[in-house]
Amino acid sequence: MKQIIQSLTTGQTEVQDIPAPALKPGKLLIRTHNSLVSAGTERMLVEFGQANWLDKARQQPDKVRQVLDKVRTDGLLTTLDAVQSKLDQPLPLGYCNVGTVIGVGAGVRGFQVGDRIISNGPHAEIVSVPQNLCAKIPDPVTNEAAVFTVVAAIGLQGIRLAQPTLGECFVVTGLGLIGLLTAQLLKAQGCRVLGLDFAPDKLALAQQLGIDTLNLAIDNDPIAIATEFSREAGVDGVLITAATQSSEPVHQAAQMCRKRGRIVLVGVTGLELSRADFYEKELSFQVSCSYGPGRYDPNYEQKGQDYPLGFVRWTEQRNFEAVLDTLASGQLQTDLLISHRFPIDQADQAYAVLTGDQPYLGIVLDYPTPAEPTSTLSLKPDPKASPSTPAPVIVGCIGAGNYASRILLPALAETPAQLHTLAATSGVNITHYGRKLGFQQVTTEPDALFTNPTINTVVIATRHDSHGDLVCRALTAGKHVFVEKPLALNQAELEQIQQVYQEAISKGQPRQLMVGFNRRFAPLVQQMHRLLQTITAPKALIMTVNAGAIPADHWTQDAAMGGGRIIGEACHFVDLLRFLVGQPIASWHRTTLADSKPCPDTVTLNLTFTDDSIGTIHYFANGAKSFPKERLEVFCGDRILQLDNYRTLQGWGWPQFKRQSQWRQDKGQKACLAAFVAAITTGTPAPIPLEELIEVSQAILAMAQPSPEKL
Repeated sequence: MKQIIQSLTTGQTEVQDIPAPALKPGKLLIRTHNSLVSAGTERMLVEFGQANWLDKARQQPDKVRQVLDKVRTDGLLTTLDAVQSKLDQPLPLGYCNVGTVIGVGAGVRGFQVGDRIISNGPHAEIVSVPQNLCAKIPDPVTNEAAVFTVVAAIGLQGIRLAQPTLGECFVVTGLGLIGLLTAQLLKAQGCRVLGLDFAPDKLALAQQLGIDTLNLAIDNDPIAIATEFSREAGVDGVLITAATQSSEPVHQAAQMCRKRGRIVLVGVTGLELSRADFYEKELSFQVSCSYGPGRYDPNYEQKGQDYPLGFVRWTEQRNFEAVLDTLASGQLQTDLLISHRFPIDQADQAYAVLTGDQPYLGIVLDYPTPAEPTSTLSLKPDPKASPSTPAPVIVGCIGAGNYASRILLPALAETPAQLHTLAATSGVNITHYGRKLGFQQVTTEPDALFTNPTINTVVIATRHDSHGDLVCRALTAGKHVFVEKPLALNQAELEQIQQVYQEAISKGQPRQLMVGFNRRFAPLVQQMHRLLQTITAPKALIMTVNAGAIPADHWTQDAAMGGGRIIGEACHFVDLLRFLVGQPIASWHRTTLADSKPCPDTVTLNLTFTDDSIGTIHYFANGAKSFPKERLEVFCGDRILQLDNYRTLQGWGWPQFKRQSQWRQDKGQKACLAAFVAAITTGTPAPIPLEELIEVSQAILAMAQPSPEKL
């Protein structure tokens, strides 16, 4: 299918062929008829992509500070790699979509195949959208009218916050697409509306829609005119739908308002507010968030948990429905708002208009040919692969998220393995990285990897709650398996993996099973291991992890989805200490910083080993980002080793070792995958024995329990 993708590195916008998204629980699969280019948001993204590095930095000062912190802790080269990888990620454009339902995911309520609906889906022939971000289109509303629903809901949410009443007088500053829709919605609620703008064409269009206007380029005293319009009382409220860096619209709005008037910012302006403007009149000022309550709440948007009607009358979805009702009644007119129409094949011309000098308003994209969902897309064959001499390791990968696309897949591409299929439920990332890294094909049906006889190795880099099931399915299908940590989220999953693994052995089909515990493969950790093998005395290890805080609603913090950060990340460091000691874990204890989090992420883990070595892991989420993330210290036999963020290793008391440094941070990801591929190729034992994988997994699962006990 066709989809519009933008590069944040170059700003280039193009229509690409990608696999159609898979049908997922809680989502609808929609065949698109029309979509609307968002003049404000999409132009901003395109112009950001076209900007040079310096201009990009100027536009995002917060990101610049993060980059500088990372340079101090991780080094310049590692930071540059991270920034370039982030900008390399493809960006789907668009969020105003009209189409017909062709698939209904499990758990979806109120929709069926054949429904004509609006959604915030991107510019693509087939889109997958959660149910709470969709709404049915009434029969009287055409597709081209309905395509304005989502952008109109942005204005409607601003109106909700302003709380207008019949007969009140409002000003709308900025008569772009959202401004013209907002002004009409205010009139539909019985308000008198004055629209302000500099552009004569937009002012003329507003007048055609029955809106009084004021030309800011001509009228020298807009305050006086607004006062006259309000019958000398001052306007009841101002909705600012303009996009400007100036703070003048807010200052102007304050001067126009009556005492206790309301100002709502729907667009983007400077926010240098004057206390005097607001103090005497006791004005209220509020910023409106997108389409309404539920926006950016994963429980509402992704999990389909609606807000109770009695407590939240107008959610995102109910705002969509209200706009559609207004369109059906004829109170909201959109025909005059369409300035350009392009078929999806000519989207490049649409974006040339968007970034050019000619006037435009509503740019509507048409999808004239119904797309048949195709889940698999063939790419150029891997140049390393030869049909006559197939590689001993032929890989299918599941997952192309942030870590997989930035670290894991590029590292895998540097091994001798043949990259066959890259799979995920969404096709944007897999198509971009599939082409970039040399995969033969991409698919949105991960099941295809298990049934394809050519693929003998599966790499799993999906969300944590899928690891256990995917590992078992891959082993059952006779594949070698590399799975990103954690191996499992609970003891039942871990036992199932052990059972399936043993069944494969009993059938004479032993397979490699590897977990992405890459720290033990880092070059400086390997050096530590070599040094410590010369010491027979028990060791004392202190691992300090400045993990940093992440939002409480991040998926990794969800106990069912991500398992929490102890299971999801601290497992790395349990494995690292287990590797350096070289002896089994005998007991453990966890101390948690008192807080109300269901999944604690500021903890101290204490381990003892069978040789009387002890290890302490300080996994802290409450530190400063400017401090290095990981530091390891080992005390043994009157000697000390200190590893600082995988860049510098220092020794005290070692006769032949003082210091070793690297130009760039290396956490061992490349060496980890190389060892896995080499073991399959040569038939040698697994780089990490299965017993150690199970031991570390059992320990971390036990330590994540609310009331930890000894093993």
